[in-house]
Order: sequence, then structure tokens, then C-alpha cells
Amino acid sequence: MKVSIFGTGYVGLVTGSCLAHSGHHVTCVDVDADKVAKLSSGMIPIYEPGLESVVKQSVNEGRLQFTTSAEEAVNYADVIFIAVGTPPDEDGAADLRYVIQVAESVGTHMQGYKLVINKSTVPVGSADKVKNALSASLKARGADIVFDVASNPEFLKEGAAVSDFMKPDRIIIGADSDRVEKLMRELYAPFNRNRDKLMFMDVRSAELTKYAANAMLATKISFMNELSRISEKLGADVELVRRGIGSDPRIGYSFIYPGCGYGGSCFPKDVKALVRTANSIDEPAELLTAVESVNDSQKHVLVEKLKKHFDGELGNKTIALWGLAFKPNTDDMREAPSRVVMEALWEAGAKVKAFDPEAVAETKRIYGERDDLHFFDNEYQALEGADALVVCTEWSAFRSPDWEKAAGLLKNKVVFDGRNLYEPELMADRGYVHYAIGRQQVRK
Repeated sequence: MKVSIFGTGYVGLVTGSCLAHSGHHVTCVDVDADKVAKLSSGMIPIYEPGLESVVKQSVNEGRLQFTTSAEEAVNYADVIFIAVGTPPDEDGAADLRYVIQVAESVGTHMQGYKLVINKSTVPVGSADKVKNALSASLKARGADIVFDVASNPEFLKEGAAVSDFMKPDRIIIGADSDRVEKLMRELYAPFNRNRDKLMFMDVRSAELTKYAANAMLATKISFMNELSRISEKLGADVELVRRGIGSDPRIGYSFIYPGCGYGGSCFPKDVKALVRTANSIDEPAELLTAVESVNDSQKHVLVEKLKKHFDGELGNKTIALWGLAFKPNTDDMREAPSRVVMEALWEAGAKVKAFDPEAVAETKRIYGERDDLHFFDNEYQALEGADALVVCTEWSAFRSPDWEKAAGLLKNKVVFDGRNLYEPELMADRGYVHYAIGRQQVRK
């Protein structure tokens, strides 16, 4: 099939390259000419395991191309994905301006039938707005052309997006016609071999399913983070509690790891947007409001522990920071807990020595050159002369460090473990003062 995708960000690029890799012919369109030129030459603007090879192979084999021309993309394919950004407004609502602009562009240029698919995460009712924008553009031209609008939300985990697309758990389709179902079955046939993963439903239910999934996962995380604070004050160990409740198959082990808060492009934005949607229909989302509140405060837990350990005197301290990205296997810094930690340290007058395997360039883009922020080529270089170590991201390289080597570099053998990577008993045996999340400190 011929497919066009508007937007070459995280969702659009993964979707386009994976569809092309499976045999479809795909045109990705973006307004950024420099980005299009780089993608056409095989330069990938984001870090995602496996993505670069999939893009390069599909480009080299002629199944994937990039353009800045909306007209070219619209007339290239009958199936058009909208995968542009939907950043939150000041009140938390999703900003649909780019989605609507694409719909208007499709209506302006289309010469025959089109199936327009919302891939972006959009509020319930967005498909109706896309349909209205398309109809208005066609009416302005005096054109009477048949089209359909469907919802096909993405469920891609950053760090595993290519695998998630190639081997999906489910493929949610919001559609209101047999014609759409037939086209979508053909489109996703390469990913639907061993069992039928396609789940067809009405458009509004599909739109809500995406928000509901992310809100549920965020709720599990915030629940465990709140439980970690309770555990600390009660003298319990949240890690043992986690194992105990996770063994219940009704609960399971996924997304019940306490830490220094969730971040990224999805959970924070989608929880806010769902809260805003609920408020707009006079159904206050009290639970989700609490989920967001718990997460916001959890991002300050490491700073609170730092201040307590150093008796509030952070002004002359240098802190080593392992992990900048909001999670491992990505360079995404959006809503990352590390940003809250760094900004609080700078406000207190401290300096930060940071290392991350992939997110240094993105951190430099956000903060620029600063006298109180220095980057290093590996995790051990960041430790030299630091008063303490803070771990914000659970990269695999940080799971079993050489603590003897670290001890020779740090001024003080103090570790603030924001992801519960290290066992308190073992850290105490090595002579470290170890602060974890929801676990009791062991002193020897």
C-alpha cells in the first residue's frame, strides 16, 4: 500500500519506517526542511534502539521517502496518518492546532478518496474536528470528494518502540465504516499473522482507550511512590512490599517500581489532558488529579534527601548525576526527574557533574552552557571530586558499578538512589551512606 505520514517526530518516524520495512511504500512529510534533508541522508534526530537501521534500509530499498511538500504527500497515498505533536496548553488541554492544519491541508490538496487516520494522541472528539476541518476545506474549493476519518492510537514505549510496532500486543482502530476496516486490515496484515490483534471499536472509544491506558500506568507508578513514602516512615521496605503485591496476578509486577517520578512525552501530558477533558464535562477526575500531584512531589524527593543529609547547606556542593533522560534507552528529556533535581540544586547554589549514555546533547540544547553544569564521557569521570552521587535513570550501565573505584573518586561515599538499583545492606557493607526510595537505611 502507499501511505503518507504527516510528522516525522517520534511516532511518525517509527510508524513510517516500520510500515516501509514491512513492504508498504511510505512518504513522510515535515515542515522542517533541514530535518527532511537529514532524514533523507540517513541521519536520525532521536535515539531509539533499532530505528536507524530500519530507516536506512527502507530508504535504500526505495520504500521510504521524506518531503516538505504537503501536496506531494496527500496525492501520493490513499491512506494518510496524522502524527504531529499535540503539546499541552497552559490549562493542560491538548493543543490540536497542528492536527487541524494537517486536516485542512489534506482537504486543500486531495483529488480522490482518502482515509485520514489520527495517530497523534488526541482528546475524545478530535476525529470529529478533523472531519469538520476536511469538509470545510473541500467546501471552500467547491469539491465533493469522499473521505473517512479513523483513530489508530499508538502504544509505543520509548526505548522499545520498533519492537512494539513490529510485534504489537493489540492494534486499536476506531472506525465507523466497513471500508475503513478493510483498508486497516490490509495495512496491518504484516503485523497480524499469528493471531488477530486488531480491535475495532467506535472512534470515541478508541480515542479514550489511549488516554485510559497511559493514565492507568501512571496511576500504578504514583500509587507505589506514595506507598514508598509511607513505607519509609513506618519502618517498612517498599521493595519487599512490591514483591508481595506483585505476586498477586490481579496486580502483577509491571509499573509498580517506586522511584523519583515518571516523565516523558506521554504520561504527564496525557494525565493532564484527561483531567482537563473530565473537568470540561463537569466530571472532576479526582483520582487522576491526585496521580499528577503525587508525581510532581515525588520528583522533589531526592532533593529533600540531599538537603537533609547536608543540613540544608548545598551552596558549596558538587553533585554527580547519573542519568538525565526520563528513562533508559532514550534521549528524551521531556518532564525528566533529572531536570527537577538539577534545577533545585542550581537554585541552592550547587554544581552538577552529569553523565548519560544518550541524553547529553539534548540536555545541552535545553540548558545551554552553564558554569554549574558539566558533562563527562563516562560515569566515573563524573564522580571525581563530587560530594555525593545521585542516580536518576536506571541505565543498565549503572546497575553494577565498581564501587571500590567510585570510592576513590567521590569526596564522600554517599549515594542517593532514585531508582532503587542498589541493595541497602550491600551498600552499607561497602561503607556507603545509601539513600533509596521507600527503603530503610542500613548503617554499619
